[in-house]
Amino acid sequence: MSTQLNLTICHPRLSSGQNSNTAILAKSLVPSVLPANHVLIKVDRFGYSANNLTYQALGEVPQLRYFDFHEAPEAPESGVSLSTHGVTPVWGFGTVVASTHLAIHFGERVYGYFAPTRFLVFPVLPSDVNQYAFTVSRPHFPEDRRPYNQITRCSTDPLYNPSPSIEDLTMLYRPLFWTSFWCEDWINTSQYRGGASRILISSASAKTAFCLAYLICKRGTTSGNSSPVRQVVGLTSRKNSEFTKNLGLYDHVLEYDGFENATVMNEPSQKWIYIDVAGNESLNSKVFNHFSDAKLELSRPQIHTVPLSTLERFFMPKWFASRRKEISVEEITRLQQHAWSEFMQDCRNWGITIRRVSGAQNVKQAYEEVVRSGIPPDRGLIWSLWEEDTVNARL
Repeated sequence: MSTQLNLTICHPRLSSGQNSNTAILAKSLVPSVLPANHVLIKVDRFGYSANNLTYQALGEVPQLRYFDFHEAPEAPESGVSLSTHGVTPVWGFGTVVASTHLAIHFGERVYGYFAPTRFLVFPVLPSDVNQYAFTVSRPHFPEDRRPYNQITRCSTDPLYNPSPSIEDLTMLYRPLFWTSFWCEDWINTSQYRGGASRILISSASAKTAFCLAYLICKRGTTSGNSSPVRQVVGLTSRKNSEFTKNLGLYDHVLEYDGFENATVMNEPSQKWIYIDVAGNESLNSKVFNHFSDAKLELSRPQIHTVPLSTLERFFMPKWFASRRKEISVEEITRLQQHAWSEFMQDCRNWGITIRRVSGAQNVKQAYEEVVRSGIPPDRGLIWSLWEEDTVNARL
């Protein structure tokens, strides 16, 4: 295998004292020889969302360690080193271009927790390769990180569709959808915390939030008449209010300023669940104070990545590991196939525009635009460091 040039997007670590919101294209060489039980993957394209900015900001937080999934290359000419820079993980599709594991083959289409790069070398756990997936060896992570270490083999993945537009939707939604799916399952196992009839969700325009609202509504329409009527209330900013309403997934959409005065927030004899997606302590205090003043019953699950002392934390890999002990693999597969199939049909009606950006310099500029202006809720970003035409696709 001839030596090739690799490009990787890196960011300064907070501990380096540099501006962490800087994107650096680090050059390195792709190894021409792989050690035993390694694969070389060409990363074709990957999704990028506000979640990735969060991963970047929390890259060095000890209990999360997002920068420990992929090492930054040593690139002295760019001022990049493992000790001063990190690589933000992204979900993407790629192709195996070299393998020293006998059961993993050249040309395989794969999906996984990749890096924003052109090529990735992964050490494979030899004892954990099957027809559906293989596992990256990361002994420095606990067992509950297993879902992030598994590389899905698309040829046998029951959820895979080779259509480029479906691949884009997969990168945009699949990681967030399964967080929402298993969060709803988590709440449902307690009968919605003993029969809550109102669900309040912060950051309602975020994909994780509105996927959760979608699944709560789905549960309500398939549970029969024995379940209490649930209303889902979304909290969002003024600028995202119209988009959130147009989704049609919330019974009520309220703005952060003045939500306490809405009629639905002051109905007597209602049991509430508050699901914190935003992770904003000031907002959480307002919510808790309102329910305390109004003497309404409130349960407080959350799915944000930073635990807050007053909230019950949901961590998807941990809950999924627990459910695997209670539900057969066959049943989990059946549930996920059914949910994903319905979701792929329904999500096309939500007015999300996919923007594809190709080429290293173009992606660097797109990242800088995200840092300056954020990502509109009706926008999905698919990036590739390979040179292709930049296009927009309306879903």
